[in-house]
Amino acid sequence: FMRHSARTEEKSGMFTDTHAYQLEGFRTVRLNADLFPVGDFETKLFRKYGLKVTESLGYTPEEILSDVADCDALFAVSVSLPEEVIENLATCQVISRIGTGTDKIDVATATRKGIPVTNVPRFCVQEQADHTMALLLALCRKLPQMSQVMTEGAWREGRRLAIANRRLVGRVVGLIGFGNSAQAVATRALAFGMRVIATRRNLHAVYHETEDLAVPMVPLDTLLAESDYVSLHVPLTDETHHLLDASKLAMMKPEAYLINTSRGAIVDEAALVDFLRQGRIAGAGLDTFEHIDPFVRIDEPPVHPILSLDNVILTPHVASFSVKARQDVNRRGIENVVSILSGHWPHPESLVNRGVVPRLPLKDYDGSLFAE
Repeated sequence: FMRHSARTEEKSGMFTDTHAYQLEGFRTVRLNADLFPVGDFETKLFRKYGLKVTESLGYTPEEILSDVADCDALFAVSVSLPEEVIENLATCQVISRIGTGTDKIDVATATRKGIPVTNVPRFCVQEQADHTMALLLALCRKLPQMSQVMTEGAWREGRRLAIANRRLVGRVVGLIGFGNSAQAVATRALAFGMRVIATRRNLHAVYHETEDLAVPMVPLDTLLAESDYVSLHVPLTDETHHLLDASKLAMMKPEAYLINTSRGAIVDEAALVDFLRQGRIAGAGLDTFEHIDPFVRIDEPPVHPILSLDNVILTPHVASFSVKARQDVNRRGIENVVSILSGHWPHPESLVNRGVVPRLPLKDYDGSLFAE
């Protein structure tokens, strides 16, 4: 630790008040370079801030550890960083999640080791809301089935299926969680003439956004019983794991649909499959899964019963994707590292483990470091 402290103090002097970003002396590793290759925009930002970044293809803990020894900063997109990895980050000053969720990172161990963990909240709020509404509309109008009957020439079957469609105006959307993405979905759903209700941990908390949207807060059980479309907008935590288990799914209407663009394990996936098979709920639109990992090295069809159901629409965890969203997440993810390597805290909304005592003292966040 003393060796690292001296080395870091020497390096930090290279980051001057004139914003001549000279951080080449730091060893920075970018994980997930195979599944999420470093693009031109990211490369330009690394160059702008003088970061010399090693790209790692490591996926397993053993592979990652062989690449990150003695690193000063670590960028992670989708790879897991369990305790055995973080315990061996002897000189790391920051783990920067290029994304929002940190359920794959052992944040508790990082905190104990004095490593700030950062993320990028809100970078894909609009994209996630768009994707949620796209799934809702596709389920409502049976678009996958309509496309299939067209390619098969089974037009009579298509009319038979479509005649049972239900008008969207007046239908109830229930939002579990009422953060930024849920509020963006509420805006869209209200524009379609739908009624929106929501639930959150504190039903009595005052949110100006809630008042502006006139979205009533109700208990979870009430939301499940009244909603025609249930959409998830909460992080995966010990508290929310299997939040929708068999007992909760049983509260939904048989004609209701479940939409999940958050985290798969919020829903008991085995129970969901049973409910979908039995027609105890009408269908589901899923962008995230409990037992299917779209972020694997080899693209091959997984073996999972949900893939054989005809009342689901599945997408490979891409609700956050757009050109602008990727630029936004790269920019903030890199700025978080630059802040800490320059001796400053990251932007307050980006610090995940707020109680962490960093290995080296950090000054207050300084947004002027990134002024154009």
